[in-house]
Amino acid sequence: MKMDVLALFPEIIAPALQTGILRRIQDADRFSINVYNLRDWATDKHKTVDDYPYGGGAGMILKPEPLFAAVAALNTESDAQIVYLTPQGTPLTQSLVEALSLESHLILICGRYKGIDERVRQKIVTTEISIGDYVLSGGEIAALVLIDAIGRVLPGALGDFESAHEDSFSQDLLDHPHYTRPAEYEGMKVPEVLLSGHHEKIKEWRHAEAIKRTAQRRPDLLQNLELTDEELALLQTSENKSSC
Repeated sequence: MKMDVLALFPEIIAPALQTGILRRIQDADRFSINVYNLRDWATDKHKTVDDYPYGGGAGMILKPEPLFAAVAALNTESDAQIVYLTPQGTPLTQSLVEALSLESHLILICGRYKGIDERVRQKIVTTEISIGDYVLSGGEIAALVLIDAIGRVLPGALGDFESAHEDSFSQDLLDHPHYTRPAEYEGMKVPEVLLSGHHEKIKEWRHAEAIKRTAQRRPDLLQNLELTDEELALLQTSENKSSC
């Protein structure tokens, strides 16, 4: 996959690309990430990329000319998905991350100030994404969230494919509890089933715990799932225990 990022402050993003999983998959040529300064496409001597909004009001707007020029220069084969990071976009979910990871080329536009000229959204942008119902100083951090989320689901990013497959939201459930050595700490013991070596029972326990944790913390996620009779009975038992 190739990803190009347009930002006013590329220095926010660049260091993170040299650590951990993101660095490893770039070294393995599975992920090509290039971060560009939008000012490189400004044409005046002051490298101006923003201006006051028509109609008045506070804040500045990113001008259309540099954005049109930058996307034209980067999208040479006209096959890229142009993603604008904005609080007004579609909420980012794991399923959206996985869909985007199948694209061959993404161009991310990081907003700043009051946003971008509406004509850019109308003519160029193909996807608008929000990482949450809050406002950041700019789209660089949001872009980094998206880059990391996509990078870790690409083939070979994680040493163990199951690690990504079992993450929270990967199966529309929150992840199950995890334990490591020692088997007992300050009187708190690891569940016996995890020490049993019985893989099928461990799998069943983890699935049950994932359902219970999702019901407790994100019950909204269960509304979109078709639960089996066994899973519904498990939830009922869990609710009964909670009410005791």
